[in-house]
Amino acid sequence: MSITRYGTTGGVGTGGQSLPFARATQADGWLFVSGQTPMTDGEVVEGGIVEQTRLAFDNCLAIMHEAGYGVEDVVHVTAVLTDARYFSSFNKVFREIFGDHPPARICSVQDLVVDCKVEVDVKCYRAPTDR
Repeated sequence: MSITRYGTTGGVGTGGQSLPFARATQADGWLFVSGQTPMTDGEVVEGGIVEQTRLAFDNCLAIMHEAGYGVEDVVHVTAVLTDARYFSSFNKVFREIFGDHPPARICSVQDLVVDCKVEVDVKCYRAPTDR
């Protein structure tokens, strides 16, 4: 089994800092996407929970597509919200994204190290013979 790492060079976080981790790792049909926030070019995009949730998931989807995975391959999502009042708006966007392919999920409320409202990560699986 080999491990492929995506985005180990050139990842930029807040303030332009170089990120010390891969955007995703792939092994034996599994893809683990690192937590994504509503950032573009290392800067948090302002907006409400709906806009920030869409962008965080768009960032995940872009990494997934780069690795050859789609929403139908997502088996688990971890979501962190900074306020429990965001829960139903987050669920609305979640439903729009996953539609007929809802994955398992955990959603918690806690502070984030980045000044935003949401962070999400995804775990995907596609049997190696499907490629």
